[in-house]
Amino acid sequence: MRVVTAHTMQEIDRLAIEGHGISGQMLMENAGKACVEEIIAEFGLKGRAVVVAGKGNNGGDGYVIARLLSHKGWSVKVCVLAEREQVVGDAASMLDKLQRQSVNFCPHEGQLPALYMEDIFQADVIVDAMLGTGLRSDISGVYREAIELINASGRPVCSVDIPSGIHGTTGRVLGDAVRAYFTVTFGFAKLGHVLYPGAEHTGRLIIADIGIPQKLKETASGYEFLNDESIRPMLRRRDRLAHKGHFGHVLVIAGSTGKTGAAAMTANSSVRAGSGLVTLAVPESLHPILEFKTTEAMTIPLADAGSGHLTNSCFPAIEKLIAGKDAIAVGPGLDRRPATVSLVHTIVEQVGLPMVIDADGLNALAEDLNVLRRKRSQNIILTPHPGEMSRLVGTSIPDVEAIRISVAQEFARTHGVYLVLKGARTIIATPGGTAAINGSGNPGMATGGMGDVLTGIVVSLLGQGYSACDACRLGVFIHGYAADMVAEEKGEIGLTATDVQEMLPYAYNKLLKNTLLSNLKMFGEI
Repeated sequence: MRVVTAHTMQEIDRLAIEGHGISGQMLMENAGKACVEEIIAEFGLKGRAVVVAGKGNNGGDGYVIARLLSHKGWSVKVCVLAEREQVVGDAASMLDKLQRQSVNFCPHEGQLPALYMEDIFQADVIVDAMLGTGLRSDISGVYREAIELINASGRPVCSVDIPSGIHGTTGRVLGDAVRAYFTVTFGFAKLGHVLYPGAEHTGRLIIADIGIPQKLKETASGYEFLNDESIRPMLRRRDRLAHKGHFGHVLVIAGSTGKTGAAAMTANSSVRAGSGLVTLAVPESLHPILEFKTTEAMTIPLADAGSGHLTNSCFPAIEKLIAGKDAIAVGPGLDRRPATVSLVHTIVEQVGLPMVIDADGLNALAEDLNVLRRKRSQNIILTPHPGEMSRLVGTSIPDVEAIRISVAQEFARTHGVYLVLKGARTIIATPGGTAAINGSGNPGMATGGMGDVLTGIVVSLLGQGYSACDACRLGVFIHGYAADMVAEEKGEIGLTATDVQEMLPYAYNKLLKNTLLSNLKMFGEI
């Protein structure tokens, strides 16, 4: 699914009107009709609706909804949060088509509760047509009062285009925002629908076709939103004659004193993600511990002079280990000692295999980003959480979180890497400047070890021959998808990284089964 910025959608609307002979009123009529179809599908042929509308085009959509619902036999009341003369353009034309007795103008605080409190609290559905995707500043006054009243009612809300109060591009709550039961948007989903906290306010998202020309849709710039429909075609089924040599041999360089769990978690997750063979290289003094913590993965001790930490003196041994490997992961639990930092830099400069760098590997890069200019591999994937990203770009975590997509895109483009910026709605950015937004996952993943599981999954996919771009997209999605399956079974509280690791085969299986069902439906076999 493609998502766009609010500005991009406004440009598409403008081009449809100015260059394709589609009137604004026609788009408004189609938008209102699409909302009515969803309302009737959800609540039936008869009911009570209150339409709370603004003075702009979002309000105009609301006036169309009110008229069409009335024609269907619904009892409809309309509250306009403006003076009559403030409603202009296409919205005014649609307002004029409504029966006067069903409309009240409430431009001032206190009027809406006085006139509509009982109707709102008894409505079968409230239509939120107050503020669209053009909102830029915090709301106040009568609009904020209306939002507070609607949310307090507990009644189902259909938001038109976007819940009022949500920034259409960032998903930020601008003062306060409607919590919708469902949202009907037009043409494309907007970033504000899928980024948090906007995603929490959107409810079920319905994307309606209102007559935007296909050519405009095809050329619109946007972002890929990863869901099971977009991910399923990437996933490869296994040949019945396959053997372990067909699914890659990955090398994981990880671990230090006190952090053996990160190393084991990465290696074991790579096994669970489908690697044919996994070799885990660890400090020699910790090798017995990792022998115990891993079963299917092979372990290799690297000389550490009893320190429990890897240094640049290990690189000759690592060079030999690289022979016959298909991908490499560096960083989980490595520690941040200068000698270890030097080893990470040498690996980046000397190893040409597809590579995932995480955790202390990222911290090593943050000390000298010029290392990336000297990288040998053209397929390097970095997987920072916001704290690690803030160190990479030299800014605060809030600054990173405020512009997650652009931060990830700029870094990936500047340094020629694939970047996975983890968090609620993980961002995947490519060297070419494109970005995708992950749609899977839940708050239960906010616990130690989850990043190690992701590193294991992504390096496994690289080793299996997936492109760096597909390994990122598939790896991030299936990581969250497995966590969602765990949460469905156990709940989000107390969910562990090991739970997700163990669920990976089930997640693959579910996606593959759904792919088969979709194919059978496509060919009419079921």
